[in-house]
Amino acid sequence: MKSPNIGVFDSGFGGLTVLNALLRHIPHASYTFLGDTARLPYGSKSRRTIAHYAAEAAQFLVNQQGAEYLVIACNTASALALDAIQEAVPVPVLGVVEPGAIAAKSASTTGDVLVIATAATVQSHAYAIACRAQGLRALEKACPLLVPLVEEGWTTHPVTAQVIDVYLSELRAEAQAEGLKYDTLVLGCTHYPLIRPLLEQAVTTGVRVIDSAEATAETAAHLFGQNNPQAETAQPNPARIRCFATDSTDKFERLGSRFLGRPTGKVELVDLGG
Repeated sequence: MKSPNIGVFDSGFGGLTVLNALLRHIPHASYTFLGDTARLPYGSKSRRTIAHYAAEAAQFLVNQQGAEYLVIACNTASALALDAIQEAVPVPVLGVVEPGAIAAKSASTTGDVLVIATAATVQSHAYAIACRAQGLRALEKACPLLVPLVEEGWTTHPVTAQVIDVYLSELRAEAQAEGLKYDTLVLGCTHYPLIRPLLEQAVTTGVRVIDSAEATAETAAHLFGQNNPQAETAQPNPARIRCFATDSTDKFERLGSRFLGRPTGKVELVDLGG
């Protein structure tokens, strides 16, 4: 079985949770991960600027690293720049928003779902639009304190659990006011898989939690033609991982290993210009 070369892009290193999931679903691939850490956060930039940055990153992965497929492991870039990325490179491109919405469709029986994400992703309404395309009603909520708590390493801390309770209590009240009979919660940020256990403890009984990183990896295995049931056992070539960042490689190595679930190895510095 040919080992595919898959490029994975994020504005930072949160997208390493997507790479973690990809490693389970396509374990024999070669992976190149690029974190555009010099220019984050993307959420504070204009759509035009985000599209420019993301296209540059995609071209680096394809033209210089030989990626045959691209996974955009960044909710902001997936929401605001997916078309620009697809126009910039001649390879299949997958974002994280649509797979999350499709997974929510499969999980929900009521057709009403909740979405938690960063402020930038919520402001784009990308998940609401993607869910609507699947015939779902979605209520989105920004949870800005969760990313810094995850990056601080407080993934099991009581303070993080309290913050989650506050956000979800507010979201439940908003859902009730709108008459939503929700049964699914979508994690619309790549940092959130690290606090999934706390989120699952905090949701109402019977509500399913959808990890968009996991959903993206499952979709990638099908889209990229790698859904061979023998892949998990055969593994003719163990996954090879190479990580690049545009700034702060030491921080990337230190924090990125938490998100990837294994050491990132030496992170290489790259200057994309622009």
